[in-house]
Amino acid sequence: MKKKLISMMLTAAMVASLCACGGTPDADNGQNTSGDPSAADSEAQSASGQEAQAPEGATTIEVWTNDRHDLEYVESMIDQYNQSNSDGIFINLTVITEDYQNMLALAYNGGTAPDVVTANSLPLNTFADTGILVPLNEYIDADETFQKVNEPYEHAYEGLNLRNGNIYGVYTGMRSGVRVEYNKDVVEAAGYTEIPAKLEDYIDMAKTITEQNGGSCYGIGFTSSSPFERLLEMSAQVSGIFYYDYVNGRYDFSGYKEILELGQRFISEDIAYPDQQAVDNMRALFAEGQFALWSNASQEASVFTDQIPVNGFEWGVAPVPSITGEIKGALQTTPSKSWGIVSSSENKEQAWKVIQYFQSEEFVKGYLENGYCLPISTYMDGVIDKSKIGRLADFSMLEYESVYPQPPVINLTGDDYRVVLWNAVMDYVDIDDAIEDLNTRYNEALDADVASGATKRLVISDYDPLHPNDGTMTYLEE
Repeated sequence: MKKKLISMMLTAAMVASLCACGGTPDADNGQNTSGDPSAADSEAQSASGQEAQAPEGATTIEVWTNDRHDLEYVESMIDQYNQSNSDGIFINLTVITEDYQNMLALAYNGGTAPDVVTANSLPLNTFADTGILVPLNEYIDADETFQKVNEPYEHAYEGLNLRNGNIYGVYTGMRSGVRVEYNKDVVEAAGYTEIPAKLEDYIDMAKTITEQNGGSCYGIGFTSSSPFERLLEMSAQVSGIFYYDYVNGRYDFSGYKEILELGQRFISEDIAYPDQQAVDNMRALFAEGQFALWSNASQEASVFTDQIPVNGFEWGVAPVPSITGEIKGALQTTPSKSWGIVSSSENKEQAWKVIQYFQSEEFVKGYLENGYCLPISTYMDGVIDKSKIGRLADFSMLEYESVYPQPPVINLTGDDYRVVLWNAVMDYVDIDDAIEDLNTRYNEALDADVASGATKRLVISDYDPLHPNDGTMTYLEE
């Protein structure tokens, strides 16, 4: 039996966090945080299980992960490896359900860290710059098969898994950017054959739906869990608006004003479902037909087919609208499921063999075909049987989806930008005051952290909003 640290509420937590591509938290790129807003209701303590025993003569490689949604598949593949590998390795898996980053840091400082860790949620300033994780370039360069399957250098993202040319984890797949999920029956009854590409037209459609249905079905629903990022922030992105000014190395929220003014219509004109609840509650209300428009990423493919199935109507998937209807910036997507080696490991070669297995064609093919995420490599995209992934195919990557370089991680005092900007949408605070507050607090924190050496200022002089990861990146210590 593999050793696990599993929530005593694991069953409930797994249901709450089931997703088509998961494990990667929704990133609040402006702060040193790791919580997933969509899983905020899943609080639990961890409990230790029985530790597995390796066969005589085998080297035990301790593996830690904070992913639960894919646990059944990963455990079955580990069992298969433990029973059949000729490497003399025994994999012992530990699942950390709470406070993963701090527990790993404590274990490292206490000399009890594992060999291999799920690395996609680990900030590089904390785990790479300090030497906790080791660069994988040497291992990658010596393995042509690994390169073919995973395309590590094509998917190395500055500040996420790449720092100063060093790769600290290779991604298995992607979670899509936010999409619009919609009730086709209601939308078509309102006279629309497709989702409008322009945000104002989108809001008008939602208003028409609300007015036509007299309160029995609202145009749109918003969750209480990070509502700004699930539509308006992404509409801003594809309009070329982002909260970090890469060219000048400053935070700048000024571009959000028009988005916020438009977003206020959802509330002031009573277009939106009037009660913002937790994510799963709102998903259930959408599945019941209580509102017609919902927005979230590719995890909804599994949610609306397995976890909270939509049975009473046909639901569609469409891109989020932009301010003008034109695409002027990249839609943020999230790479997922990477593995890293901890520097204190006394068995790094064997640890790499475990990662080779976790990211082998056989392992990744099954992982993708089980719908845990979308393929990140062109090679695996051509290998998998897409007929097996169901509605996840509707969330396939758009031409303008990309990964944004990680803005500087700062020690921010007060509410983060997503909370403040949604408060402005709700008209709890003035829009101009909200923007001024964020510009002041974020840049004061950035300047202080750069001055103290806690972070570096990222500058991309040739930044292109449609290809944010392609520019020349420079880190400044002033």
